[in-house]
Amino acid sequence: MKSKDSGMQKHLLKFIPLVGLFLAGVSLACSLSPRLASEPVFLAPGGENYPTDTPAAVGSIGGGLASTSEIEIPPGEIIETPAIRTTTEPEDAPTPTATPTQPIVNSTPFLYYTQAGDTLPVVAARFGVQPEEISSPDDIPERALFNPGQLLVIPNRLANTTLSQHFMPDSEVVYSPSALDFDVNTFVEQSGGYLSDYSQYLATTGITSGPEVVQRIATENSINPRLLLALLEYQSGWVFSQEPIGSTDYPLGKVNKRDEGLYKQLAWAVNQLSIGYYGWREGRLTEIKFKDGITTRLAPDLNAGTAALQYYFAQLYDSEQWVAALDLDSGFPALYESMFGSPWVRAMSVEPLYPPDLIQPPLILPFMINQIWSYSGGPHGAWERDGAWAAVDFAPGSLVPGCFDTEVYTVAAASGLVVRSENGVVTIDLDGDGREQTGWVLLYMHIAEKDRIPAGTWVERGDLLGHPSCEGGFSTGTHLHLARKYNGEWIVADGPLPFVMSGWTVHAGEKAYDGTLTRGNQTIPANPLSPFESRIIRRSTDP
Repeated sequence: MKSKDSGMQKHLLKFIPLVGLFLAGVSLACSLSPRLASEPVFLAPGGENYPTDTPAAVGSIGGGLASTSEIEIPPGEIIETPAIRTTTEPEDAPTPTATPTQPIVNSTPFLYYTQAGDTLPVVAARFGVQPEEISSPDDIPERALFNPGQLLVIPNRLANTTLSQHFMPDSEVVYSPSALDFDVNTFVEQSGGYLSDYSQYLATTGITSGPEVVQRIATENSINPRLLLALLEYQSGWVFSQEPIGSTDYPLGKVNKRDEGLYKQLAWAVNQLSIGYYGWREGRLTEIKFKDGITTRLAPDLNAGTAALQYYFAQLYDSEQWVAALDLDSGFPALYESMFGSPWVRAMSVEPLYPPDLIQPPLILPFMINQIWSYSGGPHGAWERDGAWAAVDFAPGSLVPGCFDTEVYTVAAASGLVVRSENGVVTIDLDGDGREQTGWVLLYMHIAEKDRIPAGTWVERGDLLGHPSCEGGFSTGTHLHLARKYNGEWIVADGPLPFVMSGWTVHAGEKAYDGTLTRGNQTIPANPLSPFESRIIRRSTDP
C-alpha cells in the first residue's frame, strides 16, 4: 500500500500553464504560514512534459478548473509544536496576498468554477494574480463568499503544479455533520488492532484508552476522527493489526522526543492538517516542500480537504513517497475508502459546510457591563497555535501581572446549550441540538474550574460562564480565548464572515495575535502587554 513506484508520479503530477493603572503590564499568550511562491520548481520525474493545453481535472462537489478548449498550545497537555513551514523565510500574513505578477506562460486564460468558501482575494492568491485581473460574466463580490459554481476567467501564469484531482472532501477533514453517527470506540474495538488495547497516561484524564485519545484530539481540534484513524492505519497499522509497523512511540512517523506517544503524535498531525486546510482556505498557502527539498505549487483549483492532506504528507515524505501516498488506487485515498466507504457519498448530504449567504448571529462582548478588560490578542490559532486564525483574546483588568485568580466572570456571547465544560474549556452550541459538529458553536478557553458552568446547561446571552484563568493549557497570563466554528469548521476571525461582538469588528494584523477592533471611528489595538490603549468596556447601550 506504500509503493514507491516512480511511475505513479504521472498520476498525480502534471504541468499546467501558468490599560494604564487599571491594567497590569502582563504578556498574555496561548497556545505560520508559508509564503506565497512565485516560482514552483517541482519537475515530474523522468522529464515527462505534459501538454500545456491538457484540461485540468474538474473538482468534485462544486468547483473546478477547465481549459478553454472545453470551458495556542491546546488545553490539557503542554505540547511544543513548532510550525512546519515550507520555506526558509516564513511570513505570518493573515490576509491573502497575490503572488507578484509573473510572465505570462500561456495566453489562454483559466476558466475556473468557484467552490464553497472561495473569496476573490483567496482565489487571486492561489492563481498568482491580482484580484482586479479576474473577470466573470456575473458580479464579483470583493470580500464576500462566492456562490459555488460561478465562472471566473483568470490569467494563466502557473506552471509545474500538482494535479487538480480532489481526493478528500472538506467535510471528511473537519469534524463535520458527516461524522455524527461515527463511534470511534466501537470502530476500534471491532477492528481489533493494536489501538484497541493501547492506553496512555495524560495529565488531565489519567490513564486514557487509545480510542479515547483519538476522540479527544478530534473533538478538541474539530478534526474528523475517521481521518485520524485512517492516518494511524496507513502509517503504522494500529487499527487492524496487533503488530504495528515501526516504532510504537511515533506511530505517525514524526520522530521527535517532544512528540512521543499517541496524543502528541496526533496533536502534531492535526496541526499539519490545520495548516494545510486553513492555509489553503485563507489563501496563505500556495506551495508545499517535500523532505527531499523539492517544492511544488499547489494546483489552484484544489479543495481545502485535499490541500490539507497534500501538505500533511509533504511534512513526512520525499516527493516520490508523497506521490505514492496520494495514489488513488494504492495510496491513502484507497485505504480511506476501504475503511469507511466513499467519502464523496457522505459529502453530498453535508456540503457545502457553510453556504454563501451564511451570517454570524448577533454576539456581545464576552464579559460583564462596565468592567474594564483588555483586547490582548488579535486573530490567532483556534486550538493548536497554527491553522485557522479564528480566535481572539481578552484579559480582565488587574494590577497583578501574569496568572492570577479573579472573581471577574466571562459571559455567554449568545444564547445556547453548554455541550462541553472540562479542562479549561466551555463550548456553547447555538442551535441547541447538543452537537458541536452542526451549526454555530462558540469555544471559550482558559475558564477556571471554580464556578465553571456545567455541561448540559442552557444559557441566555449575558449569563455567567466562569472566571478567566490560565487553566486549560499553556498561558502566560490570565485571559479568555474565544473562537467560532460552523458545521465543524473554524471560522476565520477576519474573513468573509467577520467576527463582530457588540458592534466591534475584528481585524487581523501582519502576524498572529496582532490586529485591531473597530467600531465606527474607534479603533482598539490588540496588545499582549495590556496597555491603556487596548482597554475595552462593554456598555449597556452596546448592540
